[in-house]
Amino acid sequence: MLQDAGIKVVLSGVQMPRMNSIMERWVQTCRHELLDRTLIWNQRHLLHALREFEHFYDQHRPHRTLADAAPLCPLPEPITDPERIAHLDVRRRDRAGGILHEYRHAV
Repeated sequence: MLQDAGIKVVLSGVQMPRMNSIMERWVQTCRHELLDRTLIWNQRHLLHALREFEHFYDQHRPHRTLADAAPLCPLPEPITDPERIAHLDVRRRDRAGGILHEYRHAV
């Protein structure tokens, strides 16, 4: 009946009661950090912005539950040398037209 109406059925995982809450949190984060600050021109631009945000979310953005580490990247080694702390060189990389910022220590 759904196929006759032109509706595509997407199957979700079986017995995954937390799936909705996890996806709702991701969508809310994406909306607050990216989409509320971006004027989307068309579908191609939207897909590009979402790919950029997904990469940023998984590769760089800190997550509280992971001790401020990104899901796919480990935390860097802590700097304990006072000389290195006094002369930190931090570089900023803008993503998604300057809406998202990545900060890294310059080596």
